[in-house]
Amino acid sequence: MDLRRAEEALFRLLMAASALLVAGSLAGILLVVLIRGIPALNLAMVTQIPHGGYYLGKEGGVLNAIAGSACLAFGATASALVLSLPIVLYLQKDYSSHSWFAGVTRLSLDVLWGIPSIVYGAFGFVIMLYFGLRASLLGGIIALTLVEMPIMARAMDEVVRLVPAELKDASYTLGATRLETTAKVVWRQALPGLLTAVLLAFGRGIGDAASVLFTAGYTDRLPSSLTEPVASLPLAVFFQLATPFPEVQQRAYASGAILLGMVLIVSLASRLLARKFERFVIR
Repeated sequence: MDLRRAEEALFRLLMAASALLVAGSLAGILLVVLIRGIPALNLAMVTQIPHGGYYLGKEGGVLNAIAGSACLAFGATASALVLSLPIVLYLQKDYSSHSWFAGVTRLSLDVLWGIPSIVYGAFGFVIMLYFGLRASLLGGIIALTLVEMPIMARAMDEVVRLVPAELKDASYTLGATRLETTAKVVWRQALPGLLTAVLLAFGRGIGDAASVLFTAGYTDRLPSSLTEPVASLPLAVFFQLATPFPEVQQRAYASGAILLGMVLIVSLASRLLARKFERFVIR
């Protein structure tokens, strides 16, 4: 009995240490970014585009990168969602008659999830060269969609698989079709988890720099067309940190703080939506 209590105490200690490590890492990142970025964070940072000499320490802001990141992330997340939902639907046992193919699909998604984003960027760049396209907002959205899609699809698949089979059986007993059961029972039951999957993919997309470096390019102008280059906050942070001017480096941390703020707003919004739809979840 004493040995069991000792084991329980040890694992409780390990769990508490793990939670503290995660929370401490997040707090450390926030503190470093905010402490170094707040002195440079002002209204001009979020309302102006870079002026001449901005990267030499002169006036301007990163409105172009904020708008570009929003366009890239929301466009890629919407595209990934459109692609992921049919995949997740097919992977359900009710629709997939070949379990081996569903297993191969899940394995492929796992492999795609683990591929570095720079590979997606290089792949997209080669395809764009083949078709004679240049770096653009559309190219960045396509590359980010490839990055987000396996993350979103795999996370959604795991959430949908947790829906109790009894709920679906009850729906079939009442005469509902497979499509009606999926739309009105499965999706509704899994909705909070599906929102979390979308958020997970969105967070990966809005913070990714490697995949858009070659495909979206960079510009000091605001996004105006799908065929024009577009800026992004991760690349803005990279380019500003690469300068030898302390004022510009400080702005890089301010840009990072803005990026964290955007992710935080989306996270809070998704949490509120998840709570709203939790009333449909049967526990």
